[in-house]
Amino acid sequence: MVALTVNGTRVEVAAPDDKPLLWALREDLGVLGPKYGCGVAQCGACRVLIDGVSTPSCIVPLGEAAGRSVVTVEGLADADGTLSIIQQAWIDEQAPQCGYCHPGFLIAVTELLATNPQPSDADIDEAITNICRCGTYSRIRKAIHRAAAARRSAGAAA
Repeated sequence: MVALTVNGTRVEVAAPDDKPLLWALREDLGVLGPKYGCGVAQCGACRVLIDGVSTPSCIVPLGEAAGRSVVTVEGLADADGTLSIIQQAWIDEQAPQCGYCHPGFLIAVTELLATNPQPSDADIDEAITNICRCGTYSRIRKAIHRAAAARRSAGAAA
């Protein structure tokens, strides 16, 4: 039995410690936002935040997440359903085409903007290595810049 916190809720998973976190989330907990893409931590579709760090869940053993906080794309919105600034920017810029990879992008961008609130294009290129097979990279970049600007505005208003 592995205990961890997923999207703010303490859970226990009856699965082997070496089961990939991605599969524990999807199969045992029904958390379907993180997607299987490559299985070797290259595409980013499975990214989750583990204690605030964007991490490919396909290669993290469940046991390594014991006692830690895991946030998936489902956990980015407020409890009342209000989308995060990043999620709203994704919609405003129409970043997704098929949408398969975007939960992982949203996670990666959440960490980026938490550590670098005003990223340059070079910063984005370095930090966001996820793959979008539909090729919506220009819209993704616009969404990241929109979210960064909105976060700065929201901070100034507070």
